[in-house]
Amino acid sequence: MDVPSFNGIIQKSIIDNWDLDALTDYKGATLQYHDVARKIEKLHIMFENSGVSKGDKIALCGRNSANWAVAFLATLTYGAIAVPILHEFTADQVHNIVNHSEAKLLFAGDVVSTTIDATKMPMLEGIIYIPDYSLILSRTDKLTYAREHLNEMFGKKYPKYFRKEHVNYYLDSAPDELAMINYTSGTTGFSKGVMIPYRALWSNYDFAEDVLGKTIKKGDNTISILPMAHMYGMAFEFMFEFLHGCHVFYLTRIPSPAIIAQAFADIRPAIIIAVPLIIEKIIRKKVFPKIQNNRMRLLMSMPMISKKVREKICAQVVNAFGGKFEEVIIGGAAFNQEVEQFLYGIGFPYTVGYGATECAPIICYEDWRKFVPGSCGKAALHMEVKIDSHDPENVPGEILARGLNVMLGYYKNEEATRETLDDEGWYHTGDLGTMDRDGNVFIKGRSKNMLLGANGQNIYPEEIEDKLNSLAMIVESIVIQKDDKLIGLVFPDFDEAKSMGFSNEDLEKIMEENRQQLNSTLPAYCKISAIRIHQEEFAKTPKKSIKRYLYYE
Repeated sequence: MDVPSFNGIIQKSIIDNWDLDALTDYKGATLQYHDVARKIEKLHIMFENSGVSKGDKIALCGRNSANWAVAFLATLTYGAIAVPILHEFTADQVHNIVNHSEAKLLFAGDVVSTTIDATKMPMLEGIIYIPDYSLILSRTDKLTYAREHLNEMFGKKYPKYFRKEHVNYYLDSAPDELAMINYTSGTTGFSKGVMIPYRALWSNYDFAEDVLGKTIKKGDNTISILPMAHMYGMAFEFMFEFLHGCHVFYLTRIPSPAIIAQAFADIRPAIIIAVPLIIEKIIRKKVFPKIQNNRMRLLMSMPMISKKVREKICAQVVNAFGGKFEEVIIGGAAFNQEVEQFLYGIGFPYTVGYGATECAPIICYEDWRKFVPGSCGKAALHMEVKIDSHDPENVPGEILARGLNVMLGYYKNEEATRETLDDEGWYHTGDLGTMDRDGNVFIKGRSKNMLLGANGQNIYPEEIEDKLNSLAMIVESIVIQKDDKLIGLVFPDFDEAKSMGFSNEDLEKIMEENRQQLNSTLPAYCKISAIRIHQEEFAKTPKKSIKRYLYYE
């Protein structure tokens, strides 16, 4: 299939939407498309004069903001490879990714810049402060000179003023050329840098244009809540909207349900992309208290008027999300069944999709009007999906996906690539599911051990267990998820405890100290909320790995 230049689409959107609002930090400054173009041009001048070449890696780590988005766009349109890093990663994890990816420059946000240690990233030539693009660190005279004389060089290049015809980006990328590396984890031993080619970025954009492009108009407002360093937020809260001519608002702080609700009311977005927890919190805080009383239950049970009551409730829920959106697309984690049944029952326009970083991210989707509750839609545009089962309708099997969205592989990890991508191009998701005759996919569980944080972050229990097992008095452990909390099940060294005269109460205290010590080394979404002592060894397979499924709650 003929895949157009993705950077060409960025260039066209900037030129076509020159005087429209583009990016706003919520309750802060707004950049119009021509402002974005001007900032990109300045960054290109800085890259060029500091010795950045096409194909060099540029890392970005900071909370969502207009300047983060501009730095990302500047990286791609220059022909460099973007390495977005979740700002919630610990300093050590950021160092690992910067080093593993061989990034030449790092754009760092206001909080991140105070926690990282440049001496632990020896290959970096410079660290650039995202809020104003000033230099935090420069290890080359070229970079120092380029930043200090940037306005002068810009003025020389464009003596009158910067116009549409000056927008000229790197358009020669082949479909399989590497555009970005997205790390699924921050720990060296577990790092998987997903290599995302230009074709996957274009394919996800084309899918979004196909399903949303007719209902969302140029100039419409949208909100970016999910981190742009996560593919779900990157593709569907930023890239599609920017390329479509929308106005993206960034919630620059980590948003509480109250702030999110206020932002929906102020901004009135045309589309809402969310992880389940955001939707669930707003429903539970804003909607359920109003309707979970005897009077409402009675009204909803009366056939003659229940339809009207449901319509009224639906209107209230729509209003809680700003009242102007076409649909709510939910993905990134499992959706609470009670909330889903409620939304379906009142006719709320929602749909649940399915994706993976390795598919940048979309695999399955269905329009809310045809969506089957409990499913995650059908194979998305440019994708094929099949279930590895002799009876896909009734017997769960691994979900396999193939198409333009699929990654090139894992950076510097051929073994993991071979385990995940087969010779026929199928991506093995590690998720179990079934598929009905119409092609709707139903996820039945995760055959891989990855857990999902409340905001769709990938949590790898082995990493946490690895740290847990090295702490005092712990022989082995499993990390499980209960609701949105992580719990460590541990089998302590009872013989050692006995020889030291420790009581059960002493062991409990030691485990609480272990929990606090462990949490001090983990990002917020990986922290353990409790440690439970297991009285006997965990059951094992013949290969001596723990039978995890026996302990899931």
